[in-house]
Amino acid sequence: MTRNVGNLDRALRVLLGLALLSLLFLLDGDLRWLGLIGLVPLLTAALGTCPAYSILGLSTCPLKARR
Repeated sequence: MTRNVGNLDRALRVLLGLALLSLLFLLDGDLRWLGLIGLVPLLTAALGTCPAYSILGLSTCPLKARR
């Protein structure tokens, strides 16, 4: 897998993922499970690659620009 997520993008994804996961503790009822969507940005931040970026041909990773 080619990295296409830069450091700032990764940090923002971690913050967004943690914010979404906090919904598990803040909401009541069935809506609280929407917080599991927070796993997606956390996973893409951990791996450094985003499938949507690959499909669209985007990259925020500066290492790719140096080649």
